[in-house]
Amino acid sequence: MNNRRNGLFRNSLFYIVIFLLVMGVIYFFQGSNSNSQSQEIQSSEFIQQLKDNKVKSFSVQPSGGVYKVTGVYRNAQKAKTQTGFTLGGNTSTKVTNFSTAVLENNSSVTEVTRYARAHNIKMNTKPEQSSGFWVNLLVYVLPLIAFIFFFYMMMGQAGQGGGNGKVMNFGKSKAKPTDSKENKVRFSDVAGEEEEKQELVEVVEFLKDPRKFVSLGARIPSGVLLEGPPGTGKTLLAKAVAGEAGVPFYSISGSDFVEMFVGVGASRVRDLFDQAKKNAPSIIFIDEIDAVGRQRGAGMGGGHDEREQTLNQLLVEMDGFTGNEGVIVMAATNRSDVLDPALLRPGRFDRKILVGRPDVNGREAILKVHSRNKPLANDVDLKEIAKQTPGFVGADLENLLNEGALLAARRNKTQIDASDIDEAEDRVIAGPAKRNRVISKTERETVAYHEAGHTIVGLVLNDARVVHKVTIVPRGRAGGYAIMLPREDQMLMSKKDAKEQMAGLMGGRAAEELIFDSESSGASNDFEQATQIARAMVTQYGMSKKVGTVTLESAGQQPFAGAAYGQSPAYSQATAAAIDEEVRRLTNEAHETARKIISEHREQHKIIAEALLKYETLDEKQILSLYNTGKMPDKNAESEFPSEKAATFEESKRELERREAQRHAENQNKNEHHEDSDDQLKPDDTGASDDTNSDQPKSETPSDHSDDDDDI
Repeated sequence: MNNRRNGLFRNSLFYIVIFLLVMGVIYFFQGSNSNSQSQEIQSSEFIQQLKDNKVKSFSVQPSGGVYKVTGVYRNAQKAKTQTGFTLGGNTSTKVTNFSTAVLENNSSVTEVTRYARAHNIKMNTKPEQSSGFWVNLLVYVLPLIAFIFFFYMMMGQAGQGGGNGKVMNFGKSKAKPTDSKENKVRFSDVAGEEEEKQELVEVVEFLKDPRKFVSLGARIPSGVLLEGPPGTGKTLLAKAVAGEAGVPFYSISGSDFVEMFVGVGASRVRDLFDQAKKNAPSIIFIDEIDAVGRQRGAGMGGGHDEREQTLNQLLVEMDGFTGNEGVIVMAATNRSDVLDPALLRPGRFDRKILVGRPDVNGREAILKVHSRNKPLANDVDLKEIAKQTPGFVGADLENLLNEGALLAARRNKTQIDASDIDEAEDRVIAGPAKRNRVISKTERETVAYHEAGHTIVGLVLNDARVVHKVTIVPRGRAGGYAIMLPREDQMLMSKKDAKEQMAGLMGGRAAEELIFDSESSGASNDFEQATQIARAMVTQYGMSKKVGTVTLESAGQQPFAGAAYGQSPAYSQATAAAIDEEVRRLTNEAHETARKIISEHREQHKIIAEALLKYETLDEKQILSLYNTGKMPDKNAESEFPSEKAATFEESKRELERREAQRHAENQNKNEHHEDSDDQLKPDDTGASDDTNSDQPKSETPSDHSDDDDDI
């Protein structure tokens, strides 16, 4: 209440000051204009000027018991006026008009009339004005009100950055509580994160029944930090906690605290926690907290940086003298390594939950959640899709199924089949196919033998990885690619696995050297990945005898700018040279291994390359058949989509219309055949009813599809 009154007083004082300034400016300009043209004189001075024949003409108008006289001089008169807005005080100006007031008595009127007639001065009379007040109101007050309103609107527009769009509400938080009834997200909607959900169940139980914990002297964690890669479901977990607990949920981003005005961030933090305490128990969720929670003293802004003030206020609100009883702070970040240590200590963020990438079982559970409202065909196996998508997070899997649904709709299907999911995987990984790109014959052959080189090395060194698909269809920036999937999810990588991956990456360049005796730029990305693996082996995993079992570089992203400003690397120049030498040795060994494997399997390499030139894309079954027998397996022509091979949009549209007409004709024939069979059945035949029901297809859920496929 006090804050509201103080804000109202500050707003009123601001507008009063603005009003006085505007009135002063108007008065100054009106005074200066009137001083240059007219002046107010006394009645005796007016009679003297009449006597001296200085007046050219004047008018008399009754006004409030006196006569108001306004007139014009024959010649401009010098008059001394005193204004409060001029530096000199008294100024000498020339005036041509005058005004005065004369008493309504016979002697004054007679004297004025006598001098006017003596000097032949024009005299005019005006009736008394009855609407003078309203005229003055229209002339002076209404323009002033319009100006103030216009000024207020301008300031309101300038204050859009503040809370509620008000000019004086910059320090108000923009977070609004989410109604617990509108939040439909529950833990059942969060799949693949069972351990993370178990950690958050205690938070939900405390918000529902805090006496259970207080009676045992337990203190619920005041802060829960969700950290992990982007797209793993950190925000979804926070929404699920709020939905399960049924309490107000305040959601705000870390960047919303910072504005161009100093002190706004700290003020918004105070206002946010004040709102949450009034509605306790409640949850505050700060997304991307690294925007305001970075380590202090590491930047270039000094100790009084605006971001540091916001962080200091956040630290005080989370665990200060006042406390935050009944308010649980949840935060999400994918850069927990840059957060301030004071923010991570017990008492603030007590519980840190790593929301990592899901394993194969987690990916299958996530796919089941996102496929609830999607009709899947019988050939779609969610478990197989989960095996084919290592490293995918929840957002990637949702996008994968959505792309599959879009492709099925484009192909005029009623269900999403395996071919749609397969194409969607390629789109998510590398982008849409560019079949219309003009590629020369030489370049196409180079790409085919390049990708066949990756395939041969991957087939020979198949202990850890399996060749899943190879194609020479351009997608994105890649002219072609080979997908090699791990046999199972790996948390650890052995030295043997790392060397096999590097050899597989070098297979493309080795094939170019052996077949064409030339080198192209197509292997640049292969070298980049191989170099990263080799450098990690030397500097992080201790897999080099020359450098030793030491860690010289940290995994993940580099420290943010300023953390190591002006500091040299943690190792000497001699160690840096040794690292470069070891990385070069490992990549050269992988290159020689790839050359040896391709040289020993020249026949299979040629067969796969020629098949790529003919069919453009080969799946796992086709690759194994070509490698073992030299022939392609039997292919089902129904899986092809001619519309996707069309060169122009018009051809694609005509192909889709033809297929739609063909499908419509087939359905009509089926309906006619079904009606004929029904006419032959007897109404009282009980066996006919059973036969009819047995012929109809049974409806199945997407989860049934995956279970049936697993049994097969």
